[in-house]
Amino acid sequence: MKKGIDKILAKRSLQKEDIIVLLSTFSSDERFKVFAKANQVKKKYVGKKVALRGLIEYSNVCRKNCLYCGIRSENKDVHRYTIEKKDVLDASKYALDSGFGSIVLQSGELCTEKHSGIIGEMLEGIKSLSDDKIGITLSCGEQKKEVYQDWFDKGAHRYLLRIESSKRELFERIHPNNKSHSYDERIRCLRDLKSIGYQLGTGVMIGLPGQTIEDLADDLLFFKVIEVDMVGMGPYLEHSKTPMYNEKDNLLPLNQRFSLSLLMIAVLRIIMKDINIAASTALQAIDPCGREHGLFAGANVIMPNITPLKYREEYILYNNKPGVNETADNYLNRLEKNIEGIGEEILYGEWGDSKHFKPKNPHHLR
Repeated sequence: MKKGIDKILAKRSLQKEDIIVLLSTFSSDERFKVFAKANQVKKKYVGKKVALRGLIEYSNVCRKNCLYCGIRSENKDVHRYTIEKKDVLDASKYALDSGFGSIVLQSGELCTEKHSGIIGEMLEGIKSLSDDKIGITLSCGEQKKEVYQDWFDKGAHRYLLRIESSKRELFERIHPNNKSHSYDERIRCLRDLKSIGYQLGTGVMIGLPGQTIEDLADDLLFFKVIEVDMVGMGPYLEHSKTPMYNEKDNLLPLNQRFSLSLLMIAVLRIIMKDINIAASTALQAIDPCGREHGLFAGANVIMPNITPLKYREEYILYNNKPGVNETADNYLNRLEKNIEGIGEEILYGEWGDSKHFKPKNPHHLR
């Protein structure tokens, strides 16, 4: 076993060199120690209840052309869709009736007045039909600050905008070289969201071509510096209709990307004890019980897909996305049993907000 790992796990705070050692623990015994420590921290600071976020993939129309993404604008094989407001409200009602405390409204990125207005109308509709009982996370990309403010005023209180890599050079390597794909703009958006009062969420892909353990350690420290309230991250999974698919033979094996993703969750839980961390769908794409492994490693949020089935095959960010044809009821029943099997339980009927978050307006915290 790597010398000093027990000593590192006993520290009150971790330095970058400690994080690198923990992320390099590739033997099963070493990994279990890291996961067990993270699980212990999670139980102490956020408890054993798993918060649910019903995921509604509202639209796959996107102006961006990110080199890794299956719904990139230049992928002409994608059938583009935008769900009608009624279907979004029906899915939100399903979440409410099923005891979900929150939903996530996710879409490709558009920056038009029409798009921002429709999102605003849906926010007001969801708040009205649920009598303000449903919390709302948005994941709709980079926007002007006034758009973020409008959505916040209309009821959104969490926002997920993944940095994908906090290393500028790597960020630029996985995006086209133009002003529509700017590292500085991404950082500007994260700062704007924080200043408005959102619970700020971001995340990275793990196992990107050319990515190092040092890069991943810096990602975790980046989360701490910007004081995120929630993180959604997982293994990089390639899509056959993207430019980065050409690098598929240079990637870490899937099992290593999976293990490294769990270690990232675990180490993040150890260094940011009270934030919300999601067990991503991408984990389940590698291992059918990937999300449950993520929970043991320190995650405390799961996002079941409640998008109407007829749209799900068109929101494919990477190959072999799980749950495309599974009803929300079937998935929820299985999930509940699996979570009980690891000694945890689902948090029904509550927003499940980040304990790390310090709200400007108490109305936006439950």
